[in-house]
Amino acid sequence: MSGSIVVVLVLLAAIAVVAIAATVRAVLHDGRGEVRSDPSEEPWAAGNLPSEPYVLIRLK
Repeated sequence: MSGSIVVVLVLLAAIAVVAIAATVRAVLHDGRGEVRSDPSEEPWAAGNLPSEPYVLIRLK
């Protein structure tokens, strides 16, 4: 019975190592969260939702 627990623990440890390695690889491959140098200044809309808070629109 204890042998099967050891097998399960070894499998879980192997899965954890693979998951950690994949996460590190994905973060490094993604560019470490670099932001574009030219942010968009154009307003956007999604349906009837404005790109800025309603309070600022009312103050204009």
